[in-house]
Amino acid sequence: MTVELTLLGTGAPTGLPRPDCPCAVCAAARGDRARAATALLVDSALLLDLTPGAALAAARAGHSLVGVRQVLLSHPHNGPAVELPAGLPSAGRVPDGQELTLISGHRVRAVALDSPGTGYEVTSPDGERLLYLPPGGATAGATDGDPLPYDMVVADVLGRPDALAKLRARGAVGPTTDVIAVHIDHDVPPGPELDRRLAAAGARTVPDGTTLYVGEYQDVPDVPRRTLVTGGARSGKSLEAERRLETFPDVVYVATSGTRGDDTEWTERVAAHRERRPGSWRTVETCDLVPLLAENGPPLLIDCLALWLTDAMDQVGAWDDERWETVGRTALRHRTAALVEALRATRRTVVAVTNEVGSGVVPATASGRRFRDELGRLNAAFAAECEHVLLVVAGQALPLR
Repeated sequence: MTVELTLLGTGAPTGLPRPDCPCAVCAAARGDRARAATALLVDSALLLDLTPGAALAAARAGHSLVGVRQVLLSHPHNGPAVELPAGLPSAGRVPDGQELTLISGHRVRAVALDSPGTGYEVTSPDGERLLYLPPGGATAGATDGDPLPYDMVVADVLGRPDALAKLRARGAVGPTTDVIAVHIDHDVPPGPELDRRLAAAGARTVPDGTTLYVGEYQDVPDVPRRTLVTGGARSGKSLEAERRLETFPDVVYVATSGTRGDDTEWTERVAAHRERRPGSWRTVETCDLVPLLAENGPPLLIDCLALWLTDAMDQVGAWDDERWETVGRTALRHRTAALVEALRATRRTVVAVTNEVGSGVVPATASGRRFRDELGRLNAAFAAECEHVLLVVAGQALPLR
């Protein structure tokens, strides 16, 4: 018999919309886009986090709190005290590492975190395993592998994507783990944009009041294996590409830019990119992409194809008009074809960044127009091999495929 989990709320501790917040996301968070503070009702016997209106939320979902035997808090609650509904046992927290066995047969183990609060691992009498993490929380301590992946993880996927990466690294989240995002705040627009970002992490969210069954087969969102992110200068395309892999450990960041001597401004750009990347990511500075794509290994983030093309054109002498017509054009076609073929054959997860340069001023030189045209061709060929293609405009990601 599977565990019945009802999400009485799925929002941040202050809810969504936030009280008195004038932002665009809060203004649109009405109806089924509104979210109460996150609280979980497990098999009508265990309540994880006590929030205002919990009894009413349970009633709206077709449940009662009458049978609740244990109320556990996962994080410090700021603001006014929450009134305990009549008949509920007092709420408390379990010391890290300790385990409770409820009269219902559920075992609840307190999981240590790297921030104030407590995570809870719930095991049903039949062995289904659920992990619940509080807002802003990630597991702490050793990274030894768990015996089996959790059947379900309910966590702050958007606020702490690294928490999911850590669970994946230790084998606690596998391909069949149902990852449910909660503690949702106003940082991400609701609707399709929210769903898109979560799908990139192999996660999903559900409306308040939804009942899920732990261990029951779910269509876990497929993470696209090959993604191309394109856009103009300062559009946010690199940040969008990084978001798509921030819940995965051991990403290899492939920087095709190299160094530019005493160019201080370029050095500052590179440093800003490096500082916002997770510390677990490894950086490789190279334009030799074909061998990387041919190897097995962790996901690749390639930033960017425009700089790869610049290097490739340097190598074949494509900037010189005469050399271009004699040998450069053919040599460049061979290089780009090899790259596209390697992308088609790769077994790695790949997210690549490129530039859109054909929508502005026509370059004044033949070599400039040549670069624009060749980048357009490369982008089209690369995109044809990708399951997902995004255009980023003014920080907004528009799915093209």
